[in-house]
Amino acid sequence: MMRWLILLLLPCVAAAGPDTLRVATFNTELQRDGPGLMLRDIRRDKDPQIAAVVEVIRQTAPDVLALQGIDWDYENQGLNALVERIENTGLIFPYRLSLRTNSGLASKLDLDGDGRLGGPGDSQGYGSFTGQGGLAVLSRYPINTDAVRDLSPLLWQELPGAVLPTHRGAPFPSAQAQAAQRLSSTAHWIVPIDLPSGPMQLMTFQAAPPVFDGPEDRNGLRNRDEIRLWRVLMDGKLGAAPSKRFVIAGGANLDPWDSDGRSETIRSLLADPRLQDPAPHSKGAAQAADQGHKTPNARDTVDWERAGRLRVDYILPSSDWAVMDSGVFWPASNDPNHAVALQASRHRLVWVDLRLD
Repeated sequence: MMRWLILLLLPCVAAAGPDTLRVATFNTELQRDGPGLMLRDIRRDKDPQIAAVVEVIRQTAPDVLALQGIDWDYENQGLNALVERIENTGLIFPYRLSLRTNSGLASKLDLDGDGRLGGPGDSQGYGSFTGQGGLAVLSRYPINTDAVRDLSPLLWQELPGAVLPTHRGAPFPSAQAQAAQRLSSTAHWIVPIDLPSGPMQLMTFQAAPPVFDGPEDRNGLRNRDEIRLWRVLMDGKLGAAPSKRFVIAGGANLDPWDSDGRSETIRSLLADPRLQDPAPHSKGAAQAADQGHKTPNARDTVDWERAGRLRVDYILPSSDWAVMDSGVFWPASNDPNHAVALQASRHRLVWVDLRLD
């Protein structure tokens, strides 16, 4: 019943024009506690959260969609099942990409320094099984899969300018762990997409939260360098640098002003002259600000119970794009779609319209 009620709601985001490319990023939080459970829940077609995620995507109708919080499997059955649900609404994504991520990738080392082996914190990225809470890209336009660059194997210590954690003057948790530790907690992908007006590159990621650690600040430093990777890439220090028509889209897990992490890192990325910040906002977040919630801002993209409302999800087009419009799918409380956004995820879908020419 929930599914059909949702589909009767009126769209609250205007569709992109014929000469416009809509790029969106959405942390769906569809990850489950075990392998295959996301696929099971999608196929059962009874989960209200899944129905809400599908409805949010249907209403915003992106042309290119970067997803987070999607469990990976070898045959992409989970992603394909989700896409089938989306396409049942009439929104078609002929092209999709899903690669194995670092989340849940076993290391056989004590990577989190708790003195034990085999826990989710000992994976290359936090996770109980390989690909838990991974990434995916959906597109109306062809993805040049042969040219995708997966930077996920990059070791943290190999990133130029990296700062790795120490405790009492020694590498934390150990020199052996740091020699094997990858930088990406989930993944960093550079995805070429062939648009009618020429190629673009989608640069997508999901950074680790900069909290849940000790005085060594392992998670805070990792979050810093995961975000900083994009500036290092644009500097040409990680191979060929993107020169034009690229878009960074994904989750930084860091607010420019109110997060507990190293907020100057995301501020530096937002201020980079090679990028532009469309500063998408929503009525729902603005309303929250009016109601005096913790650290409110009309540009917020997530609503966490403890940390409050923050801006942590971003779409940053290169400076050569013409930005036509942008927004966050967070309707005001008197809008019938408000409940759909809250049901789908604690994160809100962020979208930006770019001119195709």
